[in-house]
Amino acid sequence: MIDPFGRSISYLRVSVTDRCDLRCVYCMSENMTFLPKKDLLSLEELDRLCSAFVEIGVRKLRITGGEPLVRRNIIELFNNLGRHLKTGALSELTLTTNGTQLPAYAEQLVKAGVKRINISLDSLDAQRFKDITRWGNHAQVMDGIRAAKAAGLKIKINIVAMRDVNEDEFNDFVAWCGQEGFDLVFIETMPMGEIDGDRTAQYLPLSLVRAKLAQRWTLDPIPDTTGGPARYTRVKETGGRVGFITPMTHNFCESCNRVRLTCTGTLYMCLGQEDAADLRAPLRASESDELLTAAIREAITRKPKGHDFVIDRTHKRPAVARHMSVTGG
Repeated sequence: MIDPFGRSISYLRVSVTDRCDLRCVYCMSENMTFLPKKDLLSLEELDRLCSAFVEIGVRKLRITGGEPLVRRNIIELFNNLGRHLKTGALSELTLTTNGTQLPAYAEQLVKAGVKRINISLDSLDAQRFKDITRWGNHAQVMDGIRAAKAAGLKIKINIVAMRDVNEDEFNDFVAWCGQEGFDLVFIETMPMGEIDGDRTAQYLPLSLVRAKLAQRWTLDPIPDTTGGPARYTRVKETGGRVGFITPMTHNFCESCNRVRLTCTGTLYMCLGQEDAADLRAPLRASESDELLTAAIREAITRKPKGHDFVIDRTHKRPAVARHMSVTGG
């Protein structure tokens, strides 16, 4: 699949639920209204949709949420999609999680063919973690991280950089991840969805974060990529990798190779744009994938050149109304 700007679309992110067992302050309001369960695609429909994408060129699948592991019987989807790894049609099956459910699922994920995962963790301090997530149990997440490591999963820690919230912990994160053998990726907060707060107060450019880290650590740029937007450095003192995702200060649109599917079958060609394609209708209109494949290909022709994210004092409303949890980041 080639979009209008010559980019090969080989990466599909699939939100299997908009629900989450946390309420992170930058992601959603505390009192969220979630989709009725009847509106969600079944696991069988999600499998068919993902398989249709694999058939026409997607090589990497990332399962997201909300929190994907709170979806009932979700391991069935991982087990079914794992067949594409065995045939070689799919290069990687992975997920992004908050870690709360990993004690129960880590070993099962490995059996399904998952080799690495992203875990969102914005503080190493238990009380601050609870403040950021509103409901979170830090010890539970740390147990999940240990379970994932014990199961043999390669771990990447994602941290959203927030001014006056967690910026005093960044050096601790670099040291801890280096010691544990985890990759670490810093992410700029993005203007998506109403969150009961002003993002201009939270926003912290990663150019400042990187400059501050460089006062303590030697960050050597490296060409490594995991198929996503992070730009990586190697920390000389620890040997670990630290990446930076900068949708605000330096967007990564020129190399975008991904599209995003929601749990209702809506395909977003760009995280920061509202244009979307309904894939549920063609999915259910025929037992054949002909209509579905045609709808996917037509949607790719509408993929925009880039997003229009802006955070400043004159743009207090979100760039897009939907919450990050709807499209899974």
